[in-house]
Amino acid sequence: MYILLLSIHGLIRGHELELGRDSDTGGQTLYVVDLARALAERDDVDKVDLVTRRIVDPAVSGDYAQPFEHLSDKARILRIDAGPDEYIAKEQLWDHLDGFMDNLVATLNEQGRMPDLVHSHYADAGYVGVRLSNLLGVPLVHTGHSLGRDKRQRLLSAGLSDEAINETYNMDRRVDAEEEVLATADLVIASTNNEIDEQYGLYDYYQPERMAVVPPGTDLSRFHPPKPDDPPIAFADQIRRYLQDPDKPLILALSRADTRKNNQTLLEAYGESKALQEVANLLIVAGNREDIRDLDEGAQAVLTELLIGIDAHDLYGHVAMPKHLLQDQVAEIYRLAAASGGVFVNPALTEPFGLTLLEAAASGLPLVATENGGPVDIIGNCDNGILIDPLSRKAIADALLKILTGPKRYRQMRDNGVTKVREQYSWQAHAERYMERAKPLLKRHEPIPVAPKRGKRYRDRALFTDIDQSLLGDAEGVRQFVEVMRENRKCATFGIATGRRLDSALAVLREHGIPRPDVLITSLGTEIHYAPRLTRDEYWNEHIDYQWRPAAIRRALSELSGLTPQQRNEQTRFKVSYQVDPDQSPNIEDIATLLRKKDLNANIVHAFGKFLDVIPSRASKGQALRYVAQRWGIPLEHILVAGGSGADEGMMRGNTLAVVVANRHGEELSQLEDLERIYFAGRPYALGILEAIDHYDFFGSCTLPATRS
Repeated sequence: MYILLLSIHGLIRGHELELGRDSDTGGQTLYVVDLARALAERDDVDKVDLVTRRIVDPAVSGDYAQPFEHLSDKARILRIDAGPDEYIAKEQLWDHLDGFMDNLVATLNEQGRMPDLVHSHYADAGYVGVRLSNLLGVPLVHTGHSLGRDKRQRLLSAGLSDEAINETYNMDRRVDAEEEVLATADLVIASTNNEIDEQYGLYDYYQPERMAVVPPGTDLSRFHPPKPDDPPIAFADQIRRYLQDPDKPLILALSRADTRKNNQTLLEAYGESKALQEVANLLIVAGNREDIRDLDEGAQAVLTELLIGIDAHDLYGHVAMPKHLLQDQVAEIYRLAAASGGVFVNPALTEPFGLTLLEAAASGLPLVATENGGPVDIIGNCDNGILIDPLSRKAIADALLKILTGPKRYRQMRDNGVTKVREQYSWQAHAERYMERAKPLLKRHEPIPVAPKRGKRYRDRALFTDIDQSLLGDAEGVRQFVEVMRENRKCATFGIATGRRLDSALAVLREHGIPRPDVLITSLGTEIHYAPRLTRDEYWNEHIDYQWRPAAIRRALSELSGLTPQQRNEQTRFKVSYQVDPDQSPNIEDIATLLRKKDLNANIVHAFGKFLDVIPSRASKGQALRYVAQRWGIPLEHILVAGGSGADEGMMRGNTLAVVVANRHGEELSQLEDLERIYFAGRPYALGILEAIDHYDFFGSCTLPATRS
């Protein structure tokens, strides 16, 4: 198998991972690097690509600008351009994900081999993974890591408004992407049963039969108990300078400086317990810092509160909070705590999994951890610690004292952790379970042919336009457009992408004297025909038939008022069409929610304020256009698309050149105004398309097929 892992945000490299640098560079980055290496070690895996965003920014290491980085003989990091060169937060990536997808497909085309399976990590990668899986016809596996609906609930509970949450976190787009990936993915991998039940259970497309618990592994070559002949741990000197009695056992907490990690409550619990101060020191490692004042507001607030707590309880000499911890020192600090006879504590308000718990347990540390989330499974499986209410300072202190003052209990928990992590949580065990789940998925899909069909139909570039609200509406504009296209016939493929049926599209083109196109994408991307004989692309119809249930969709929507089925000649095998009465019908979001709750995976297209069409999830104008470009080998950068309604948005996002004609319907497509490569024409209809041809100098740089090497 060739497995492609998608993890787009954060800073990802194969060495010295900058964990905790910011909220985007957390455990997920380590997880995907370790997963890539573990899968590549297997004999039944031929190649693993970990795909992320390329970053060219003097503020970060030059490592992140390298297009390729080898992780092992069969695994590499592949970095793809998307959006600005500089490093940006994941919340700012959404408008650049279509470009990421298009650039990735171009890279895959260059290498001449497509993946057998795509595995997306987090919502942004899920957005890309859905489109890549749909285009290539390969299985999609997804791991959420954290989920938007769960985060939204927590933020609302913290007092933020829904509007503020959406503005800060782009939450609506994130949740929509998560719903889409849950509807599409063949397999969702979760770390714990709690994650499936309580977090994915918040979603309309909650389908537990497609979900499996495959807990992450831990690198047992790095994380292991201290040995008698180990060299002195250099990091110990950084700790000793904080402590009056550095030989006491260490209570170790290791996390980002994030209020949800709840280290403030841990410090309060320690500060209020003289017994705990007598038997152990407290070591809190909360990211890296030079100057707290240079950190973001959240990290500043957490660290400032910790320092105030140390002062308020007069814990000088009892608490160490070092400023720096390199990634290759993480294993050392666990062994340092284990050698001291210490305990690892994770008091987070909620912990989706808890990779640090596995690392600590493998290093010989008993655990005290939150009862909310993944630690329930880990401690339940390993019998190596105590679960606590993270809001109870007394519960935290009592659990720590129980372990630290009971030598027999301590040894039993320590030994259980080391043994059980090796048995159940190694990366080799993870990869074995992963492949057991992944291999059967290949039988459900038929990948599209890789080799592009260039042949006689191939041109240097292509122009695709909608008919209504785009091409037609001004007779003189149509006349000029036809003349320009005839002059450049040898250079450019001419395509139509319309919501009309084939017969209707042909009739209206003939009526206005428009030559028959080379490609007709009709019925909103559910049918593709090729000139000269209007040959139907049967493979496309087989491809989009995946998960398509039109009868169930009709039954579901028959319950709604304000939706009237369009006449029979507007309905097709792959298009369920309605007339919309906006005064009576639910909004589009509510209609989408209804279909999701009935486990119906489909695309909803609302255009011109009065038409609603439901089509297969793999079909749309944008997906059909990319399929044609893929099969014919036309670079998306050489395709100009024209449109004027919301149904055209999918064609315009990404690497195509695009024009929105001046007569666009209402405010549809206004959300694209700030995007590069999308030109808003000052003229309507065909005249607007001609304006864009001049704007892009679209035919000026054209290379005729006869001159191509």
